[in-house]
Amino acid sequence: MRGVIFDGRAPQVVDDLEVRDPGPGEVLVGIRAAGLCHSDLSVVDGTIPFPVPVVLGHEGAGVVEAVGAGVTHVEPGDHVALSTLANCGTCAECDRGRPTMCRKAIGRPGQPFSRGGQPLHNFASNSAFAERTVVKAVQAVRIHPEIPLTSAALIGCGVLTGVGAVLNRARVDRGDTVVVIGTGGIGLNVLQGARIAGALTIVAVDANPAKEAIARQFGATHFIDASAVPDTSAAVREILPSGVDHAFECVGNTRLIRQAVDLLDRHGQAILLGVPPATAEASFLVSSMYLDKSILGCRYGSSRPQRDIALYAELYRAGRLMLDELVTGTYPVEDFAKAADDAHHGRVARGVLTF
Repeated sequence: MRGVIFDGRAPQVVDDLEVRDPGPGEVLVGIRAAGLCHSDLSVVDGTIPFPVPVVLGHEGAGVVEAVGAGVTHVEPGDHVALSTLANCGTCAECDRGRPTMCRKAIGRPGQPFSRGGQPLHNFASNSAFAERTVVKAVQAVRIHPEIPLTSAALIGCGVLTGVGAVLNRARVDRGDTVVVIGTGGIGLNVLQGARIAGALTIVAVDANPAKEAIARQFGATHFIDASAVPDTSAAVREILPSGVDHAFECVGNTRLIRQAVDLLDRHGQAILLGVPPATAEASFLVSSMYLDKSILGCRYGSSRPQRDIALYAELYRAGRLMLDELVTGTYPVEDFAKAADDAHHGRVARGVLTF
């Protein structure tokens, strides 16, 4: 079968991958579409250290082909969106409704794939850049078959992370003010999460002026072109003189993390979603934090995927959450290099590989 692998030197599309049958508590999914997220590119450029060789991809949707023993919530033929959260479901964190904190779901890749007799790792417990993949049952969430799989694929990472950060982690409330720094795939979902939550003023900040139209479409009430103003923070404060309730950093740049913190109003919170290099350090004025300000990390939108993926799928069907508009380019898997180049240069909100 076809797939995209990374061997530590360069990604390549191959056609001789094999994947094992699902074991107990596992599901075999035929992937139909998979979003190309910057996290995949971060494995390739070394920002995210990961063992190789690995089958890339982690944002996918498809059709269940087989289930292992004990799996009852999905069956062959079901349409599913996949999460990357292979949580155990039985530890204290899972039991208290915090599956993103399950220690068994962090940094323990399996090797369900092989190529020429050599085992390959799965990425993010998922590996959606393959025609078929094996995931834990908890990762497969049934969705209505009328939802296009090219759109449904994006729920399992970009939407869960961005919308979830707003609703689950920051808990943005009606009338709150929001600044979103970076309007890529994650930032756009933060924008629509803020809109869904009822935020009153939503300021999008990006160095690419071409992103203004789509940022406003997803919920921004204001747009600041960071490439056209001498001081971005001053431009934000012209709109929100007292500062902002919630500042989301969606780029992964330590300078912008500092900017997010400095923009906070009293009791405000900065939510970090971008992924800088693993050894990066950021600074802030300690004295500024004593007005009940907070800096919040956020893993995977603090989500509960079986609940949240199903909810977001229904919000899409109700016309309240945008998915189709995120898909600005589709590519056959053989065109992975072009899709990666378009994503790297910001030509697409989200490119989707299709099988």
